[in-house]
Amino acid sequence: MQLERYAFVKDPEKHYYEFYSEGPLGRVRKLVEYYRLPDVKTVVYNLSFGDWEEITGKLDDKVVTNNADRDKVLATVAATVLDFMNNHPDASIFVAGNTPARTRLYQMGISRLWYEINNTFHLYGFVKGDWRPFKKGINYSSFLLQKR
Repeated sequence: MQLERYAFVKDPEKHYYEFYSEGPLGRVRKLVEYYRLPDVKTVVYNLSFGDWEEITGKLDDKVVTNNADRDKVLATVAATVLDFMNNHPDASIFVAGNTPARTRLYQMGISRLWYEINNTFHLYGFVKGDWRPFKKGINYSSFLLQKR
C-alpha cells in the first residue's frame, strides 16, 4: 500500500531524518531521530519523533502540531523506518509514545497497516511486563520492530 507522505532528507551519520509538515498552521519542521540504546545486549535503536524547536535547537516530542496532516506525517515516519531498517537490517527499533494517548495513536496506525507491516517485520508489543507478538485489539505500552 502506497500512502501519501512527505519527502524527507536524511543524515545517515547522525541517524536522523527531516521533513516538513504543511497545513493550516504553515510549514512545520519535523525530525525523526534514531539513537542506539546503551546497555542493551542487542542492537536496539529508539525512535524519537517531533517538531524541531529552533530556539532550543532540540527535538520537541511533546508538542501536538495539529496541522491537519496526521496520517501523512505518520506515513512519512513509517517511510523513515523502512529506510533505516534497510540500512540497519540487524537492528531493532523501539517505539513508545511519551503519553498513553500518543502510544495509542501509533498502535492505531500499526493496526491499519498490519498486513503490510507483518510481511516485512516481526513486531512485538510490551504488555503486562512481557514482550509478545503484536495482535490487534491489545493495548501495548511500547513496540519493538525487527526485520524478517
